[in-house]
Amino acid sequence: MVWLASDIMRADGEQICQIFHLIGVRPKWKQNGQIDGFEIIPLEELKRPRIDVHIRVSGITRDCFPSAISYVDEAICEVALLDEPEDKNFIRKHILSLAKQEKKDIQDPEVFRRLSSRLFCAQPGAYKAGVNLAVYASAWKDEKDLSDVYVFWNGYAYGGGADGKYFGVPAHKELIFSLKNVEVTFDKHISDETDFLSCCGFFGNYGGMTTAVKTLSGKKPKTYYGDTRNPANVDVVDFKDEMKRVVLSKLLNPKYIKGMKQHGYKGAGDISKRIGRVYGFGATTGEVEDWIFDEITKTFVLNKDMRKWFLDVNPWALEEIGRRLIEAASRGIWKADKKTLSKLKQAYLEIEGALEDTLDGVRGEFQGGSIDVYSPDEIKTWGEELKKMLESEIYDSD
Repeated sequence: MVWLASDIMRADGEQICQIFHLIGVRPKWKQNGQIDGFEIIPLEELKRPRIDVHIRVSGITRDCFPSAISYVDEAICEVALLDEPEDKNFIRKHILSLAKQEKKDIQDPEVFRRLSSRLFCAQPGAYKAGVNLAVYASAWKDEKDLSDVYVFWNGYAYGGGADGKYFGVPAHKELIFSLKNVEVTFDKHISDETDFLSCCGFFGNYGGMTTAVKTLSGKKPKTYYGDTRNPANVDVVDFKDEMKRVVLSKLLNPKYIKGMKQHGYKGAGDISKRIGRVYGFGATTGEVEDWIFDEITKTFVLNKDMRKWFLDVNPWALEEIGRRLIEAASRGIWKADKKTLSKLKQAYLEIEGALEDTLDGVRGEFQGGSIDVYSPDEIKTWGEELKKMLESEIYDSD
């Protein structure tokens, strides 16, 4: 799951409770309402197995709430140490499995500490999951490229320890092993003030994790989204359904479009960004239905009045929309019908022509409706860094 700082700042730690519920732990409280550690729920009371969790911590959570990270990590480690049957404690089962593969003894504190890593983030000082940058730069050819970026960028473990020695430890091998065991990916909404199309970090984190799990495990995980906007009506739905709700309630909503048009240049730019994030989720989760891309194309590019508005206030935003849609179709993310795609390409050429007319005296080539796609392997520095990581003592951990 993805654990954002908003969970602590605005939702009273709902996801901490969710994590504790999955692993079979409950928080202990002081009389003044402050946290006072935790207690393990016995299996007889729990009446189900303890579920293993993989947590991608956001950079803000890491930097602003290290004590919360240590708290969750301590609980996970405590559960992993329980002398329970493996079919009743999946955290312990997976740690023992990895230890067996590596021929390591988990009685060694250093080995146990490393194998019990479950909270990951980018290296200290870095933010985002990296995948969003690769997607926007068209610097990938298949899901494995995005998976490699995700692993390279997010292979740093975070956990307890008052001395902070286990904050930001390189743990790419442990990240890969943990992702291979993931069967469900999860993120959630806490408010209608924002949604997962408001920032590229959502598809970078949640989508990046999903595509990494699919690539590394060879199985497509179930994609779920939580909804705690109304505490009296908490729900968990398929991500595909949540994408449909968000797109219809905002992006394709005539009232939303009317409101954005009142903001001229900025409104056009924001619409373009949101469409780019729809594309990002399509690239990483494969859960964006074709009709969504169809309607985006008809609403924002093929509609003459809307196209004129974009060309008047922000033609660059319209060019970006057209380019992303063509790229989605060329990659197979969107299975567009031939007629719609032909109209889109023609409209895109007209958009480029209009842009050229505004650039008097500018020299250089224009894309002409084609999208240049390249993979990380074609970037010399990336290939060298990835190879160095895979062969280094850092990656081998020991």
